[in-house]
Amino acid sequence: DLGAQVKTRVLTGIDLVIREREFVSLTGFSGSGKSTLLYLLGALDKPTSGTVRIDGVDIERLDDDERAALRGKKLGFVFQFHFLLPEFTVLENVMLPMLKRGQRSPASAEQRAREVITSLGLGELSQRRPGQLSGGQQQRVSIARAVANDPRILLADEPTGNLDSRNGEIVMETFERLVREEGLTIVMVTHERVFAARTSRQIVTRDGAIVEDIDQRRPAS
Repeated sequence: DLGAQVKTRVLTGIDLVIREREFVSLTGFSGSGKSTLLYLLGALDKPTSGTVRIDGVDIERLDDDERAALRGKKLGFVFQFHFLLPEFTVLENVMLPMLKRGQRSPASAEQRAREVITSLGLGELSQRRPGQLSGGQQQRVSIARAVANDPRILLADEPTGNLDSRNGEIVMETFERLVREEGLTIVMVTHERVFAARTSRQIVTRDGAIVEDIDQRRPAS
């Protein structure tokens, strides 16, 4: 039957709670289900069974518009590739999500964008376009764009995967500061063990299941 659909179970038996202000890494081999899990946590996908709750809200009960509104209000996303719009400046790229959400005036959005850009050490680059930036600078702009709407949760899919070691280090330092100083919760998919080891919690997936959940918080000295 050429019209038949084959369904593949990607995740199974997932029972997971992520708490406020945690910095969590999702690790595992390619195809282990870590990115699928991240997209479920970010309400980008809906589970075929089971429940995903974000701040107490069951995403299964939301329609597409309501899920989009939830993402815009509570979540920020950073991907391996920055997806900045090349025709706009750094400042304009960071302003766009705020203007799309419609909760700020253009003047307020610009002020907030400048604050975030400056806090990430990009103030002098605000009028440049993405093509005039290094890869590391582009990724920091994408982080600025993700946090400009003051999300409670930041989800990152291989955010250092396209960067050299130095720029990957800068991204990690940025994430650590956002957790420490801004109180964000961050969930990061990564295949880089050195970065996963720096998160407060590491979740290891294999064949669509969680096989390890490691508390990596350092004891107070």
